Amino acid sequence: MPDDRLPVTNYARATEALKKRTRDFELRIIQLVRSLPRSREARIVGDQLLRAGTAVGANYRAACRARSLKEFLAKLGVVLEESDESAFWLDLTGAAGIMKASRLSALQSEADELTAIFAASWWTTKRKLQALQKKRS
Repeated sequence: MPDDRLPVTNYARATEALKKRTRDFELRIIQLVRSLPRSREARIVGDQLLRAGTAVGANYRAACRARSLKEFLAKLGVVLEESDESAFWLDLTGAAGIMKASRLSALQSEADELTAIFAASWWTTKRKLQALQKKRS
C-alpha cells in the first residue's frame, strides 16, 4: 500500500510556513483594527474581527501539537471556523461602510485563501481518519 504522507522534512517545512503565514495574518488584522474609525459599530465589529483573526494562528499551532489524528481533526475544525469567521467580519466591515472595501481586499483574499487551505486539510484528514477506522474494523 503506497504511503501518501509527505516526508517529515516537507511536512515540517509546510507546517512552519503556514504558522508564519497565520502569524502574519494576525498582525495584519491587529493593524487593521487599530486603524478603524472610533465609532460604536466599528468598535463592535473590530472586536469580533480581532478575536476571530487572532485565533487562527493560535489554534493552528494547537492543532499541530495534537496527539492523535482525531484530535488534529477537531482542532483543525476550530481553525477553519475562525478563518471563515475572520472572512465574514472583513466582508461586513466593507459592506457596512466602516472601511473602504478596497483597503480590505488583500486581507479579505488572505482570509479566503486560509479558509480554503484549512477546509482542504480538514477534508483530507477526515478521509484519512475514516480510512483508518475502516481498516481497523
